Amino acid sequence: MALQAVRLGDNPKLITMEGAAEHPVGTEVVVQSRRGLEVGTVRSGPRKAGEHAAGRILRAATPRDLSEWSALKERARSVKWLLRARARKQRLEVKIVAVEFTLEESLVTVSYSANSRIELSQLTSAIREQTPARVNFVSVGPREQAQLLGTLGACGRESCSSTHLQEFAPVTIRMARDQQLPLNPEKLSGPCGRLLCCLQYEHPVYQQLLSRMPKRGSLVLDERTGTVGKVSKLNPLSGQVSLLTEAGKLVDCSVESLKRV
Repeated sequence: MALQAVRLGDNPKLITMEGAAEHPVGTEVVVQSRRGLEVGTVRSGPRKAGEHAAGRILRAATPRDLSEWSALKERARSVKWLLRARARKQRLEVKIVAVEFTLEESLVTVSYSANSRIELSQLTSAIREQTPARVNFVSVGPREQAQLLGTLGACGRESCSSTHLQEFAPVTIRMARDQQLPLNPEKLSGPCGRLLCCLQYEHPVYQQLLSRMPKRGSLVLDERTGTVGKVSKLNPLSGQVSLLTEAGKLVDCSVESLKRV
């Protein structure tokens, strides 16, 4: 029994699945997921034995499977725009993020976002006019919306959440402070309106560098020049510290020459 990672649709999250045979990376396969039959893409070679399998790889996708899957994706787009129009007409405070069918059209999953509890029965009737599939509504948060829709980050590339992130780690304003970034919400927030996921990438390095530096506001002596002052600014990457002297001047010093007074 082979274990391999599979990516379903546009979601970057990799799901470990088991199969009777190993498939080359990049192969489109039909899988049995928790939602039903779906088409996914193999994204890894054999995984470690003992990993939990969250689904099963049934076979390599045939041209007929791919044709049906493509048609279902087009239908899902049509249903999504229909639901958005119906929600506007009925003045429902809801955002329809994504609509996804299973391969046999036994289930349709509607991902939505709403700031308060809403009555979804009116949308259910609209869906049943288009398909006999069972309807499953899933509420998603801002980060999940960015993952499903795909967005551009401040770096100009497609956002991490829609390309490779496997889980959303907690991101705090402390990470921005440790990296000496200006606390400007517009610059620290991603397209989802939450703190940038990439703040967590370099944070461990900054923590290590800051552990060797004096705290801001502490009184220190530069042994090379004899300058005494309070720590006003830290630059962990360059190893420099700005001291505010009693004369009101800012003096840059190397952290290696500082001694706490």
